[in-house]
Amino acid sequence: MIRWIGTNLRTFLWSFLLALAVWVAAVSAADPDEVRQYPNPVPIEIIGQDPGVVITGDVPQQVELVMRAPQSVWERLLNDDIQVRAILDLSGLSSGSHTLPIQVQIPIRPVRVESLTPGSASLTLEPLATRTFPIDLEVSGEPAVGYLASQATVQPKEAVISGPQSLVEQVSRLRITLNLAGARESIDRSLAIEALDLNDHPVADLGLNPSEVQVALPVLLQGGYRDLAVKVVVRGQVASGYRLANISVFPPVVTVFSSDSALVNSLPGVLETKPLELDNANEDLSTRLALNLPEGVSLVGEQAVLVQVGISPIQSSLTLANKTIEIVGLPVTWSAQIAPEEVDVILSGPLPLLDTLSPQEVRVLIDVTGLEEGTHQLTPEVEILISDITVESILPGTVEVVLSRSGFPTATPAP
Repeated sequence: MIRWIGTNLRTFLWSFLLALAVWVAAVSAADPDEVRQYPNPVPIEIIGQDPGVVITGDVPQQVELVMRAPQSVWERLLNDDIQVRAILDLSGLSSGSHTLPIQVQIPIRPVRVESLTPGSASLTLEPLATRTFPIDLEVSGEPAVGYLASQATVQPKEAVISGPQSLVEQVSRLRITLNLAGARESIDRSLAIEALDLNDHPVADLGLNPSEVQVALPVLLQGGYRDLAVKVVVRGQVASGYRLANISVFPPVVTVFSSDSALVNSLPGVLETKPLELDNANEDLSTRLALNLPEGVSLVGEQAVLVQVGISPIQSSLTLANKTIEIVGLPVTWSAQIAPEEVDVILSGPLPLLDTLSPQEVRVLIDVTGLEEGTHQLTPEVEILISDITVESILPGTVEVVLSRSGFPTATPAP
C-alpha cells in the first residue's frame, strides 16, 4: 500500500494542481478582476500624535487610490457603506522632520492597492507652547462733536496663545482696535484679538483663548450740546405730469450748542430748513439749505445741509386707435392685401411724453422682405420716434398678408 501511494503520489499532486487551476479559472471567468480608480478622494486621518507636539508645514489632506479587485467586490465598495481609510500614524514620533508612508485600510477582501497618490507625507513636529499676554486696546478716531469718550473696560484683560513653539516665540503682544470716529452713543461690542510680532505684523496659525473680548466704552453728550433731526420744508409743486419721488438730507442729524443748557434742552426734537422751492421742477434737484436756528443756539460744524430731491415723470398709457399698417420690403412688381388694414396700439411711458406724442411719430410696419407668394400670418412692428416710450400691445397681434405678383408696379408699399 505504501509502495502504491509512493508510486502514485506525483500523479495525485498533478491532479490536485490541475483541479485547483480549473477552479481558479472558473471563478475568475465568473468574477474577473478589475483595476479602477476609487471614485472619491479618501481623507487622511492622523493618529497617534503626541499631545505635546504640533504639526507644522503643509500636510496632504487626501489621497487618490487605484485598486484591483473582483467585480463583485467593486460593487460592494461602491454601493455598500464600506469605509476606506487613509491613515498617517505619528505614534512614537518626537520633535523634528519626518517622512511617513500613508497606510490604507480596506475592510473587505480581496482588494489590492495598485497606486496611492501621494504615497507618503513629509511633516515637521514642534513642541506645543503656550503663553499668556495682556490685551492692549488701541482706540482711533474721535466721537462726534459735542460727545466725550470715557474710560473703556475690557473683559477679560488677558488671553492665552498656543501653537508651535517657533510661532509662539514670535508674538510680542495681543491687540484689539476700536474706531470711535463720529460715535454718538456708548459702545459695547465684541472685538477680535490679534497676535502681533515686534514689528506689529500679525502672527497667524495660533490658537487664542478667548479669541474675542468684550469692550465697553461710554460715549456721553456734553452739557450745552444736543442732537436734533433735520426736517426739510418744501414749498410749491413740481411740474404737471411729474411727481416727487423722494427727498433725502445729509446729515439727517445735526448737533447744536448753546451756553444755556436749559435752552438747548427745551428745543423740540427737529430743526427745520429754509424753504425748498419746487415750483414747476421737472428734474432731480441737489442744493444746500441753511437751518432755522433759535436765537442763542448755534450749529456745530457745517452751517448748511445737503438736500437731494428725486423728481420722476408720472407713468401712464395711451391707446392709438386705427393705425394704418405700412408694408416694407415689397418687390416693385408685387402687390399685398392686408386684413385688417388697421390696428390699435397701446403705449406706455412718462405722461409728459405721451401728452406731446403725435400720431405721425408712431408707425406700424409689416416687413415682407424675402417672403414667397401666398398667405402669411405676420406680427406687426411698431416704430416710435421718441425714446422712453414702450409698446404694451398691438390689437390684433397678428395680421393676414396675401402676397402676389401683379406684373406691374404697385402703389401699395409705403416708403
